[in-house]
Amino acid sequence: MQTTIKLALYFLFILCFYKGISQEMYPNWEPGILEIHHINTGRGDATFCVFPDGTTLLIDAGDTSETHPRTLSDRNAKLLPNRSRTAPEWIVDYINQFHPKPKGQTLDYALITHYHDDHFGEVDSTRLYSKKGKYQLTGIVAVGDAIPIKNLIDRGSQFPIDLKDEQVQKELSADKYHIIPTLKNYWKYSDVHSKNGLKHSVLKAGMLNQIRLLYNPENYKSFSVRNIAVNGNVWTGEKENYYALFSEGDSPSENNLSTVIKISFGLFDYYTGGDISGVNAIGATDFNSLESNIAPVVGPVDVATLNHHGNRDSQNAFYVRTLRPRVWVQQNWSSDHPGEEVLRRILSKEIYPGERDVFSTVMLAANKKVIGNRLDAYKSQEGHIVVRVYNDGKKYNVYILNDKDEKRNVVNKFGPYEAR
Repeated sequence: MQTTIKLALYFLFILCFYKGISQEMYPNWEPGILEIHHINTGRGDATFCVFPDGTTLLIDAGDTSETHPRTLSDRNAKLLPNRSRTAPEWIVDYINQFHPKPKGQTLDYALITHYHDDHFGEVDSTRLYSKKGKYQLTGIVAVGDAIPIKNLIDRGSQFPIDLKDEQVQKELSADKYHIIPTLKNYWKYSDVHSKNGLKHSVLKAGMLNQIRLLYNPENYKSFSVRNIAVNGNVWTGEKENYYALFSEGDSPSENNLSTVIKISFGLFDYYTGGDISGVNAIGATDFNSLESNIAPVVGPVDVATLNHHGNRDSQNAFYVRTLRPRVWVQQNWSSDHPGEEVLRRILSKEIYPGERDVFSTVMLAANKKVIGNRLDAYKSQEGHIVVRVYNDGKKYNVYILNDKDEKRNVVNKFGPYEAR
């Protein structure tokens, strides 16, 4: 009996040992490689990009407040890898690990898609004040306090309503996202650091390479970033012209004011669009929506992030058929993500034929109970999701990194995929 127990323990040790060493370190970035890291903290979106010449871009830095009952409920993801640091502190730690420059890291660009807590932070009574100025450390402000940002880009504050107008601020003061207090904090941060070299600008719809390669652009002429939409202004597909879906004074949802961009490298195309939507109140495709308007000018892509985290108001059938990505990336933190009907649309081969792989940063128990076996279609339901593009944009892999510890070793690897 004792011999049997010893043998069992021995084989268990061997199994655990090999399982431990099977997680490889993620390969270092090299010139000529495009990396897109979807970071999972459980508190919102954060995407760290390293362009082929080493130019860096951070898209969003979500930081939902720990004071909300929902944040600590079963409806929300846990703070990962643990609660020893805040979400933006974990984002900073991640960037420090994978930044192309081992010393003296900066962020060449930071882009805020829109002003919701899970995308740029939220002030509350627990947020510490910076030693560099009279602003509280949350979201993108906390990241920028730790890693200098050279170029900060957002949707601005003037259109379609003036967010700096006192009357507008009074009307929005009771919103559940604390947009105005957090915006005032964000503006203080920007004012302080503008004296130290920070440049702030508003994303311009239709513009090509407002976000551009800063170091060796001549070596990667097939690389570009196209601004597709912002504040409901949508690129026409010609030159840098755009048309407006909203008029001055309109009050659409903050989500539909999101910045939308397309990153291209050779044959490879990547789309990300914040929280725009495309489904109306009764669940049908809305052809007047942001999704329906941007789809024709975005066109087919290789990798697309799910709009609005895959919430039920997003990914309408027309939009899905038009973009028809090979890889879907879901940046998830809530039991609202994904809507079951959204999952049916993005998986449907009646909407578009061919293979497609779906990855999520996390999947909550509530989703698993309600949606059930349909979730088996996901290739991965947890972890940091990294898209690594190489061979002049002809091929790419998807890596899943462990989000449960600070090593962030490779859990799984998919591909290579061929860019289309």
